[in-house]
Formats: sequence, structure tokens, C-alpha cells
Amino acid sequence: MLTSTTSALPSDTIAAIATPQGRGAVALLRVSGPDALGVLHRIAPGIGEVRPRAQRLTALRHPESGELLDRGLVTYFAAPASYTGEDVLEIATHGGVLTPQLVLDALLAAGARAAEPGEFTRRAYLNGKLDLLQAEAVADLIDGRSRALHRAAVHQMERGLSRRVSELRDAVIGTEALIAYSIDFPEEDEPPVPPARIQASARDVIARIESLLATAPEGELLREGALTVLAGRPNSGKSSLFNALLGTERAIVTNIPGTTRDALEASVSVEGYPFRLVDTAGLRETGDVVEGIGIEVARRYLQAADLVLFCVEAGRSVDADEAAFMADIPADWLVLVRTKSDAHADALADADREMTDAVTVEVSAATGDGIAELRRALLRKAFGGILGEPGEAPLVTRERHARALRAARDEVAAFLDAMDAAVPMEFAATHLRDAVAALEGLVGAVSVDDVLDRVFGSFCVGK
Repeated sequence: MLTSTTSALPSDTIAAIATPQGRGAVALLRVSGPDALGVLHRIAPGIGEVRPRAQRLTALRHPESGELLDRGLVTYFAAPASYTGEDVLEIATHGGVLTPQLVLDALLAAGARAAEPGEFTRRAYLNGKLDLLQAEAVADLIDGRSRALHRAAVHQMERGLSRRVSELRDAVIGTEALIAYSIDFPEEDEPPVPPARIQASARDVIARIESLLATAPEGELLREGALTVLAGRPNSGKSSLFNALLGTERAIVTNIPGTTRDALEASVSVEGYPFRLVDTAGLRETGDVVEGIGIEVARRYLQAADLVLFCVEAGRSVDADEAAFMADIPADWLVLVRTKSDAHADALADADREMTDAVTVEVSAATGDGIAELRRALLRKAFGGILGEPGEAPLVTRERHARALRAARDEVAAFLDAMDAAVPMEFAATHLRDAVAALEGLVGAVSVDDVLDRVFGSFCVGK
């Protein structure tokens, strides 16, 4: 693992409730820092000797009043063999809202400081227990709502992406080594390492970075879900299709045009991959002020959409306005859904067959016919680049990752351009040094505090 280089390591002791508030059997509090044992003895004066990784049931008291707050189960993890790399306590109390809060108040009165969001994991990173990619994977494990993101996060926690980035860094350094070997023999007419070999090494690095970057569009969708907007004229079956895809009645369905006045959003998993479905108001000219606002909301969703399911009733041709609307949507985003197919045996009109750029699926929300095919079409459209990948394949799941990889790729490409322009090798090689820096920044080997604030600020308190 690359060593992180950041500001001075923290020297105080922090505490937080690590489980969500609410009624439950057990709550967990965490303490981390050099005075963790001292804090424990102040709230549990009768606990005696505490051995690492041995649980102790003890009375927990307020250090000032001596009031008995609860009996809790304490586990001690001695540094550096702990999550943060510091002395760590995990205190299990009875659940609920009041009891864990009273115990936390006692910990703070005993000398601990309230932890900030993500501070435990930040300390793990600062102490070399995790790299930055692994730390982000912790957040994805907590926040992830799909099996696909969970698989990617688990693999990232096991350093799958970190290893790939480290291999890329080593490859760039290997290219630098070839250059250094050539520079060491300036008196030779033919250097020991031919320029063509150095160029081939750099091109191989670029190809490997591009291969990893190719997973970025689908990888980023794993975190947020593919925004999938159902659009079409009023009464074209959008709300019925929305309910059918969800498997529950969320949208109001009537035969009165204009029933949907606002966008209705819900999350759904398709074979473990996340989608955010949005049912929108029917697109038409209207004098109704409220319906007009709903149509404007629909247009804003369409501008942000990753996928558009354009609904047209089966048994009729796509009209000119609908065709013009679909012409403005990139083919990669568009699925033409012929709805209400149960009412029309001749569902696909000739006009559809001429629309070679649009994937067309015939469905019936009433009978369920075609829904499975539509789900498969959604998977291919949104996640086609990673569907065949094994669960342990590394994925680029954040814009920060993609940005650093693009920077590294561009620097290696600039090195090749400099070689083509006959720039002296020692000057051209500065681009390779910048590529290494970009890759090291990705795993957090070289970091600045504002980057860490962005990464860990999204964590929950207690993690």
C-alpha cells in the first residue's frame, strides 16, 4: 500500500454513536484515540484490567455525578490492530434514543471529543490502514442500494481498484526507468533502449488506462442509479408502465388525459442494478397552469435523463411531433415503448420498423407481457459495458477517479507527443512524473486537506 502524505496525525480522542437512532435492541458507540482507555476507566471505574479483543460487561456511569446509565459490553482494540490504527473501544448498550445519547454524553464529559462525519475512517486512512479508494468503498457499502454497487464496493475494499491503479503507476515508473537507462549512456550512437520500445511502453499504459476508464459511465451510475424518465403524450400508458416496473401501485392511473401533474420518482433494482424511474406529465400544449408546470418539470427531467422510455400506444403510428421529439434524443438514451399491446394484436406499426436507431419494445402493463424484455433493454442500455464483467472486476465509480485517470492518460499522451517533436528525453519525461502524481493522488498517497474534506464529509457520524 502506498503511504499517505498529509497533515499531522490527530492526537485527541473522539467518540460517537455508530448505529442509527431509533428503537432497537442494541446501540454501538465508538471511541478512538490515545486516551481511549482513560476515558473508559472514567465512565466504568469498576472495570479493572481490559485486555485487547476480550469483551467485558460493565456498569457505565457519568464521570461527574456517578449516575448509573446502563450496563454495556465493552470491546477494546489496541493500536495498531484496530480499524483506525489507534486504541479503539466499541461499547454496546441497550438501544433506543436516550440510553446511547446519555452514554455518549458521559464519554464526552470523560475527555473525548465528539467525532465529525467520517472521522473514524479518515483516521484509518491517515494511519495507513486504508487507502483513499478503500475509504470511499466504505461509504459505498453503507449508502449502496443495489447488489451491483455492493459487489463493486466489496471488491474495492479488498483493494481491487487500488491494485489496478498501483499496477498502472508501476507501469509508468517502468517507462521512466527505460528512459533513465537510455540517458545514462549518452555517448552511444544507439542507446541501449530503442525509442520505439519506450513509446510502446507508454502506449501500453494509455491502453490500460483507457480500459479502466471505459467502466466509468456505468460505474458512476451504480452509485446514483440510472435516471430513467418515462415520457410521451397524455394517456399513453406511462403511469401504468411505471407501476408495472416497480411492481406496486405508486402512480394514479385513469383514462383522463393530464392526470399526472408532477414528476413521481422511485428507485427500482433490475437484476441487482439500480434505476431511478420518473413518471412525468404528458407532453402536450395546455392552458391549464398546474398541468403546464408539470410539463415544464418533465422537460427538466428529460434534460438530465440517462435513459428515456418514450411511450406510444400500440396500434397507431408514431406521429410527426413524437418522431421529432425522439429525433432530439441520442439513440443510446432512447427506448421506444409500445404500450397497451394487449389491446392491439398488430402492435408494431410500419413506422416503428423504419426507426432503426431506436430500440423498440412492445409491452402490456395489464398482463405483464414484454416487461421482462423491457427490463433487459434497460440493463443493456445503462450497464451494457459491465454486465459481462465478473463481480471482482475493478470499476471506476466516482468522477474523482475518472478525473485522475484522465489526467494520467493525458500526461502520458503528452510525453509521446514530446517524443515525436524530438524534445530531449529528460524534459519529455516530466510528463510521466506528472502521470505518476495523478495516480498517487487517486489512492491518496499524495493528498491535500480539501480533497479529504470532500471525501469524508459525506460519511455518517460514527464511521
